[in-house]
Amino acid sequence: MQCVWDKSEQNVMNIDINDIKSFITVAELKSISGSAHKLNYLQSNMTAKVKKIENHYKRQLFIRKPKGVELTDVGLHVYNQYKKMLFTWEETENKINQQAMSLRFGTNTSLGGMRFYSSFNQLYSTYPELSISMKTGATGFIEDEILQGHLDLAYVLGHPDQKNLQYIHKADDELVIIGKNMLNADQLPAYLNHQNILYASDQCCYATTLNQIFSDYQLTKGEITHIYDHEALIHFTQLGMGVSMIAKSLIEKFKIQHYMEVPEQYRKIGLYLITRPDHVFTAIEKQFIGLNDAL
Repeated sequence: MQCVWDKSEQNVMNIDINDIKSFITVAELKSISGSAHKLNYLQSNMTAKVKKIENHYKRQLFIRKPKGVELTDVGLHVYNQYKKMLFTWEETENKINQQAMSLRFGTNTSLGGMRFYSSFNQLYSTYPELSISMKTGATGFIEDEILQGHLDLAYVLGHPDQKNLQYIHKADDELVIIGKNMLNADQLPAYLNHQNILYASDQCCYATTLNQIFSDYQLTKGEITHIYDHEALIHFTQLGMGVSMIAKSLIEKFKIQHYMEVPEQYRKIGLYLITRPDHVFTAIEKQFIGLNDAL
């Protein structure tokens, strides 16, 4: 009896979970070489994995550029679907293997815990036994908590200043001055001179940047007041008690009416996921990060 093979079956390529992880990593790092290094593959192996998936769908999923790669429209669709698949796979792994049911997380006071409510809710629904501990505070405080091992990961607004931490860039933002009776941006020094200043903490990026502006323009500070309730601080600036600084993305959240953009050299700020360089994300932490990728 002669066996007849369907030639189409010979072209079927089995895509496994490691291929999916590799594709997601390349998409997020926008680098094949960087992804190979992160996942401990040879660059040729990582290239082969990407090509394998492109051949499977018979579509170009990445645009090759001199300094990396970018997803095509079809590639973005595949990426979004693969993220969902990876979430489900890791969820199953957690349940079957009973991995550590804990999440030690921190964030800026200005970002606020409610920003993460939906992801916490989804994790609790999936893992009723999950223990979540969260700390909020200034960027410097959260960085110290990570370094000392009291937290494992955090989302912070700021600049990557600590050499002993790993900063994973998630989004760009801008800093603005908040106060009352704001003038035009080109009159910023005149407006700030002798103004009272409201700080939530001396360790936060808002304070360090505002201090730098006063120093560079040789301005005189008025009274300095520390208000540790960030929402109260913002409302007090709008009453005219003094000036402070905040990320522009938070203007709508706090319904801020009076604010002023700062010169470009002080403006840029980033949203970062931070952790210790030697920390290996657990499956639950990976799911949490995935749920918050739209921050």
